[in-house]
Amino acid sequence: MQQKIIILDFGSQTTQLIGRRVRELDTFCEILPYNKFPKNDPSVIGVILSGSPFSVYDKEAFKINLDEIRGKYPILGICYGAQFMSYTLGGKVEPAETREYGRANLATFDKENPLFKGFEENSQVWMSHGDTITLLPDHFKVIASTDKVKNAAYQAEGEKLWGVQFHPEVFHSVQGTQLLKNFVVDICGGKQDWSAASFVDTTVAELKAQLGNDRVILGLSGGVDSSVAAVLLNRAIGKNLTCIFVDHGMLRKNEFKNVLHDYECLGLNVIGVDASEKFFKDLAGVTDPEQKRKIIGRDFVEVFDAEAKKITDAKWLAQGTIYPDRIESLNITGKTIKSHHNVGGLPEEMHLQLCEPLQWLFKDEVRRVGRQLGMPEHLITRHPFPGPGLAVRILGDITPEKVRILQDADDIFIQGLRDWGLYDKVWQAGVILLPIKSVGVMGDERTYERAVALRAVTSTDAMTADWAHLPYDFMAKVSNDIINKVKGVNRVCYDISSKPPSTIEWE
Repeated sequence: MQQKIIILDFGSQTTQLIGRRVRELDTFCEILPYNKFPKNDPSVIGVILSGSPFSVYDKEAFKINLDEIRGKYPILGICYGAQFMSYTLGGKVEPAETREYGRANLATFDKENPLFKGFEENSQVWMSHGDTITLLPDHFKVIASTDKVKNAAYQAEGEKLWGVQFHPEVFHSVQGTQLLKNFVVDICGGKQDWSAASFVDTTVAELKAQLGNDRVILGLSGGVDSSVAAVLLNRAIGKNLTCIFVDHGMLRKNEFKNVLHDYECLGLNVIGVDASEKFFKDLAGVTDPEQKRKIIGRDFVEVFDAEAKKITDAKWLAQGTIYPDRIESLNITGKTIKSHHNVGGLPEEMHLQLCEPLQWLFKDEVRRVGRQLGMPEHLITRHPFPGPGLAVRILGDITPEKVRILQDADDIFIQGLRDWGLYDKVWQAGVILLPIKSVGVMGDERTYERAVALRAVTSTDAMTADWAHLPYDFMAKVSNDIINKVKGVNRVCYDISSKPPSTIEWE
């Protein structure tokens, strides 16, 4: 039986990072809504309570009955999770005199406590809270403090119940991974037996059981996620998988032809469908980014439905949905950040059931699975590309001419990254066509043409990202090439925003 840690999500922006850190410890975990703890699941070995945007004393704060898990599993509360347990069990939580945000150091900690095994003196941690625990319940003890936060960490005496005010999951908590390892491996007894190889074996077996002899169609985008999903499904059901690659007219330059060629080496049954006319027609005049995504999602399903009628007994639509897609589409507070075509815009009357074999994986895990499956490296290392394609990189309405301009500019940028040896150092890159025109001078003549913005970021999982610090010489060369070679563009900008607060894509 595969062990797992349950992470109860109370709405923190870093909940997914907790999951990623646990996965890095070769331990499977599931992130579930705070009120959806799985009862009678013998595979659960521990529980982590996440942070939250709420204060524990807010009327709308997310709350659970701790009796359902307390004493049954080791529990680690992080930030709000720590405050909630203390507050609920008789402690006191109050607004801090000043919001504590950023780096701090553990001035003291209990070296004998298993949670701090291997910790170094004055270890740096990351704080992000407006409330603080001012009084612990009677049977709780302080096990770590900073200069400003007395109750930076605690344990309930005689219980496997811990709380930490800081965020061990973020990069700036230098020994955060060590703390999580102490909890997951030493305290919970994790065997660290979850890996890309075990994921492939388990998922192939699950797919065989789920799908049986049913026929499945999968929408290929040419990206890493759908490609890995296709190879995984092909291993499970072989000839019963038919892949459909739809050209919605907003792919990168020559991508339709190149991607079909790439899949030849994978032994996949692929049908190429040129549906660009339909997509352009349905997107005409649409400027709202959410509406664009939903139209594209709807049209994808309609195309698949049409193709399914040509495939005898097709019952399933497989997608390369991964975990960040689902997190960004709807967080625990119920607020949509943005819809992804895989998880938004699917009509209720869709005739195919959904199969999403990668839905719990982060992007770096998908790549490890691809390597485990023996896929070519150039497919595995390919930058992420949005399912709606260039439609969400054109701010404003979509026209074939705008797509042509963006395709040409994007091709110069991406090829330039490859030529300069920068492609593999960047997580994702692309060009955005701005809804403005600017004055320029070309050949002693005044021009009034479009501006584009280059976007390149570094990341590990797409949940957080920083703008890529590309060489000035490279940027100058790309800018000159785009302006000189792409008809309709006379200005190039560079996006230096991080995520958060910005997203990687502009729409």
